[in-house]
Amino acid sequence: MTILDEDSLRRAQDLLGYGFDQPDLLAAALTHPSLGGAPNYQRLEFLGDRVLGLVISHWLYETYPDEAEGKLNRRFTALVRKETLAHIALALGLAPFIRLEAGAQAEGTHEAPGVLADICEAVIGAIYLDGGLAPAQHFIKTHWSASMKNGPQAYRDAKTALQEWAQGRGLPLPCYQLVGRTGPDHNPKFEIEVSVKEAGTARAHGPSKRQAEQQAATHLLEKLAPERDI
Repeated sequence: MTILDEDSLRRAQDLLGYGFDQPDLLAAALTHPSLGGAPNYQRLEFLGDRVLGLVISHWLYETYPDEAEGKLNRRFTALVRKETLAHIALALGLAPFIRLEAGAQAEGTHEAPGVLADICEAVIGAIYLDGGLAPAQHFIKTHWSASMKNGPQAYRDAKTALQEWAQGRGLPLPCYQLVGRTGPDHNPKFEIEVSVKEAGTARAHGPSKRQAEQQAATHLLEKLAPERDI
């Protein structure tokens, strides 16, 4: 998406469960740096990262009064890592509202976990600037509650899980290879093969390389299920 009109902003606010007094903040939070000439999410992401850290730290401190600092820190790391934030952004349905340059859109940049995580933090920063700490805290506690319950292993993406599986067994890191591309530029389909030496291979298709890689990793993990302990 390159244009975020009034209707799109309204629908995005509905997904977030928060109405902005300054909708331009939300527009900036959903704008990728590739779209030149418009305020983008980078500064808001910087702010949102700090707000998220404060809220999560306080929440953990209150929720687990008997836990030592080390265990609290492991919980904190799991709750603010890229995979958790990307999962929440996807669950909210934010990806279609991200504004970015057409080439980046075609490459699936709006689906990249790092971008989704940045957008998630930028939205928190935007809510904080628009309404203060209380609505930002409410947003975080609403959408991070499942992650709090699931613990440190929540929301590892398939590529991360496969990499950790291989490393845990002293095997080479997974290798991803593009083996095919079909369809027009505006609707491509990629085929990716993933292999772990001495373990196996799997293939998958997707509308972007990133999605195909994740799906291929998922397929290989399923093949390896009998010997997995992750």
